[in-house]
Amino acid sequence: VQLQASGGGLVQAGGSLRLSCAASEGTFSSYTVGWFRQAPGKEREFVGTVRSGRTYYGDSVKGRFTVSRDNAKNTVNLQLSSLKPEDTAVYYCAAGRPILSEIRRPQAYQNWGQGTQVTVSS
Repeated sequence: VQLQASGGGLVQAGGSLRLSCAASEGTFSSYTVGWFRQAPGKEREFVGTVRSGRTYYGDSVKGRFTVSRDNAKNTVNLQLSSLKPEDTAVYYCAAGRPILSEIRRPQAYQNWGQGTQVTVSS
């Protein structure tokens, strides 16, 4: 499956953005699709995913970000709210078939989109 992330941009602190991950080839139906982010000089960080109707989030975004899946449109969306300057990063979506205990590990996902930049100004 080929992935494409979109929706990034520049936003002020406290603002919101909506990112979308679409499958340009294939479908998400048999995959777990996760969102990750990477800031300059930092490791790739788990943001969130939805699996079997349940959502999972990284500690730093819990309560502010929401992941949702639209199987009819073959997209996985990430709503970012109450944004902070430390949320500035390139956001990636990725597809894989991780076991539940590994859904937060980037290495468990085999297919990655190109990333979309989110910049939060103070």
